[in-house]
Amino acid sequence: MKNIVTHRVGIIMNGVTGRMGTNQHLMRSIVAIIRQGGIRINDNETIIPDPILVGRNAEKLKKLAQQSGVEKWTTDLDSVLQDKSYAIYFDAQTTNRRVEAVKKAIAAGKHIYCEKPTATNSSDAYELYQLAKQAGVKNGVVQDKLWLPGLIKLKNLIDSRFFGKILSIRGEFGYWVFEGDRQPAQRPSWNYRKEDGGGIILDMFPHWRYLLDNLFGSVKAVSCLGATHIEKRWDENGDPYTCTADDACYAIFKLENNIIAQFNSSWAVRVRRDDLFVMQVDGSEGTAVAGLRNCLIQSYDETPRAVWNPDEENAINYYENWKPAGSQNRFDNAFKLQWELFLRHVANDEPFNWTLLEGAKGVQLAEIGIQSWHERKWLSIPELEP
Repeated sequence: MKNIVTHRVGIIMNGVTGRMGTNQHLMRSIVAIIRQGGIRINDNETIIPDPILVGRNAEKLKKLAQQSGVEKWTTDLDSVLQDKSYAIYFDAQTTNRRVEAVKKAIAAGKHIYCEKPTATNSSDAYELYQLAKQAGVKNGVVQDKLWLPGLIKLKNLIDSRFFGKILSIRGEFGYWVFEGDRQPAQRPSWNYRKEDGGGIILDMFPHWRYLLDNLFGSVKAVSCLGATHIEKRWDENGDPYTCTADDACYAIFKLENNIIAQFNSSWAVRVRRDDLFVMQVDGSEGTAVAGLRNCLIQSYDETPRAVWNPDEENAINYYENWKPAGSQNRFDNAFKLQWELFLRHVANDEPFNWTLLEGAKGVQLAEIGIQSWHERKWLSIPELEP
C-alpha cells in the first residue's frame, strides 16, 4: 500500500464569525475540504487545511469552534501571525479593518487570501498588491461568482462561440433588504453606513469587474448613478440610524471589443426574475440568460419574430423557446472550489490568476464609479501596473 504524503497547510482565518465567513469560507469550504479528506494532488499527495479561528469576540469564537469542529481559536492576531506553523492569512473582516491586518500578515511572511473589496480605496488596495509582490508571498482574492454553476455554463458557451459576436450584457442584481423595524434585516447595518465602509457600489463593483474582465474583456470606461433609496434603517440592537451609503446603483460599462454592459444593483428592489442575480448576454447568433445555478439559451433560428402592436394581446410567450445550457449535474460550492485552487497554489505551486492586483482593479472600478456618479460623466479606467 502506498504511503500518502500529507501537506498540512496552516490557515489563520480572521473574521469568520460573520455570516459570509462562517457559512461560505469556514463551513462550506475549509471544514468541507477537511471532511472530504483534503485535496488530492495526485495518487501520492494530499493537502489538508489546518485552520485557527481569529476574531475579537471570544464567546463567538468558542461557539464557532464547537459548531465547526475546529479546535483552535484566539483573539490575539499578533501572536498567531508569528507562529511559523501557519502559512496562510485569510481575512473576512469588515472592509475597513482589512488593510491594516493584511499588511501585518505580509510583514510576517504569510501568503494572503482575502475577501473583496480588499480596501475602501484603490490606493490602499494597490499598495497591498505591491507589498505582497515585494515580499514574495503568494496572494489571492475571493472572486467566487466565476465558479457559480450558471456562470460556468455561460463561460462554456462563450468558449464554444455560441454567441457569434457578443454585442451587449445586461445584469440585474438585488433583492429587498428589510429595514430592520417590521422585519429583521438580512444584511448587517454597517453595509448602509459610508463611514463604516458600506455601500453597494463598493460591495458589488468588485464582483462586476472580475466577471466582466474574465468572461468578456477588460472594462475600459464607466458611467454610474448611485442612490440611497432607503434613508432610515434599524440596526442589530433595534436602534434607528440614518443611512449614509448608497443602496442602489445603475451603471453602464464599456468593454474592449466595443461590448456594452449595463448592470443594475439594488438592496431596495423586489425580485421578479429567475434569480437574485441574472445576466443576459446578447450576441449576433444567440442569447443566454444565466443565473446563479442555471443558464438558458435561445439561438438565432429559435428567436421569435416580434412585431410591435400594443392594440392586441401579444400572441408570443417570450418565456418559451429557451433551452437549458450545460450539464444539470451537481456543482460544488463556488467558494470551496476557489479555496482548493489557492491551497494547491500554495502547497504545490500550481497557477492562480486572481491576485491582489485583481482585487485592486475591483476597488478601482468602484472608486471611479463613485466619482462618475458625483461628477455626472463618463470616466475611463486606467491600467494598473502589474
